[in-house]
Amino acid sequence: MDKPLKTIRIVISILVTAASILLARFAALTFSPAPGVITFYFAVAFIIAFTLWFGVWGAVAAYIGCVKGAGIPANLPLPVNLYWSLANLWQVLIPLAAFVFPKADATLRTKRDLGVFLIFGWLLNNLVGALWGAGTFVLSGQFPTLEFNGLFSNWFLTNLVVTIIITPSLLRFVTPIIKTMGWLIKNY
Repeated sequence: MDKPLKTIRIVISILVTAASILLARFAALTFSPAPGVITFYFAVAFIIAFTLWFGVWGAVAAYIGCVKGAGIPANLPLPVNLYWSLANLWQVLIPLAAFVFPKADATLRTKRDLGVFLIFGWLLNNLVGALWGAGTFVLSGQFPTLEFNGLFSNWFLTNLVVTIIITPSLLRFVTPIIKTMGWLIKNY
């Protein structure tokens, strides 16, 4: 990789991390009825796209974004925050692995690409993230066990809505621009 492209990718990584923090923070400030509970976490739609565009750097940005943008402002104890924020990581690593290994195209041009997105970038990743996040809250004592179903269903259903509305459009229309600029990171 030539030096200008490497510099551009470092700058993009920093900007994506900052965007992830700001998106998580805005969602936490705007849609949070209780510490750590975000009823409308639209940041998930963007972090999925960031990770499909920028690989592991997008995933790192998603994790840091959740820790700094949602967990710290919610005053979650640091160990809970670090563990809880892994939900963001699962929500982006699952689609990343699904797109890398069968070599699906993030522009969602074929039915196969769309199928990979729907299974791994919309349904499975949000299911795992909601189970992880709600489970972390209950197991850490942040919420009583009886709250699990409400936490899980809110997390899962709202992320499904946000992801299906925003992410396909980002992937379909912005991915070609990212590719043209030479910023797309492939295979990781």
